[in-house]
Amino acid sequence: MRYSHIVFDVDGTLLDTARCILVSLQDALKETDGISVEYNDLVFALGCTSLVVLDRLEVKDPQATLKLWVENEDKYSDMIRLFDGVRELLEQLKENGCELGIVTSRTREEFDLIFRRQPVRDMFSTTICATDTDEHKPSPAPLLKYMEQTGTSAGELLYVGDSPGDERCASAAGVDFALAVWGIHADGIPAKYFPKTPQELYKEITK
Repeated sequence: MRYSHIVFDVDGTLLDTARCILVSLQDALKETDGISVEYNDLVFALGCTSLVVLDRLEVKDPQATLKLWVENEDKYSDMIRLFDGVRELLEQLKENGCELGIVTSRTREEFDLIFRRQPVRDMFSTTICATDTDEHKPSPAPLLKYMEQTGTSAGELLYVGDSPGDERCASAAGVDFALAVWGIHADGIPAKYFPKTPQELYKEITK
């Protein structure tokens, strides 16, 4: 195994949450600000911290809108699912002695909300959320925090994500990056690995 720690983004990498996130945001914007935004015009929100999204949308009361957005995600949680092959990938990595971690742009509350029902929730040793660092992706701060907490060096770690912010975070931290092609919503993202499926990722890093 090339790495002792494999660290994952959540949305678009472990979980297919795009529809839940954007439908929940649409409903929140309609209720708090009385505006209707097309689904495709909100795709930029995937991979950003929630408050950055609301700032770009210039909502009247970001905290009120955020609260409703989170409540809506709970309401629409049946839309969320693990990507095919993710559970098997995590089991294989654990069997090979890898430590599994998470670095996400979600706050701790948001992360717990969507992850608490997932069958893989206990497989991760360390989770870094947006509330754990002052700076967020694409800053390297979240991955540096992970390395600080686990005593891991950059060369021992692989970060798996689906967005330009994930790649820039990994690059700035000196960490190898795998692009989860199975969940991406953007083109032209550089990476060391380009697995189309979780199983392809396993094969690439165990060659």
